[in-house]
Amino acid sequence: MADKTIMLACAAGTSTSLMVQKIQEAAKAAGKDYEIFAKSTADLEQQLNSDKVPDAVLLGPQVSYLKDDIKKKTDAKGIPMDVMPMMDYGMMNGENILKFAEDLMEK
Repeated sequence: MADKTIMLACAAGTSTSLMVQKIQEAAKAAGKDYEIFAKSTADLEQQLNSDKVPDAVLLGPQVSYLKDDIKKKTDAKGIPMDVMPMMDYGMMNGENILKFAEDLMEK
């Protein structure tokens, strides 16, 4: 079982699935056992009520307009959530997004 679970949420999951790979590569290189996966924002509520509740939720910049609504749902479950930095997301910088997620989980 993974030490931490990080969920990326976006509109459809195309670019975010590539981001998942980059974060997984960064986590593996750092010797971390994290489960990282992507879901559509439409599936978020179902995921938050499943047996596989993430330790952090990262929103894709393209759905940042949903942040306030999603934050209410994640706050109710005690799960940290924020929008991934657009520059790191655009550059597919898995190391920086991993650090961003870890910082979020430490708050």
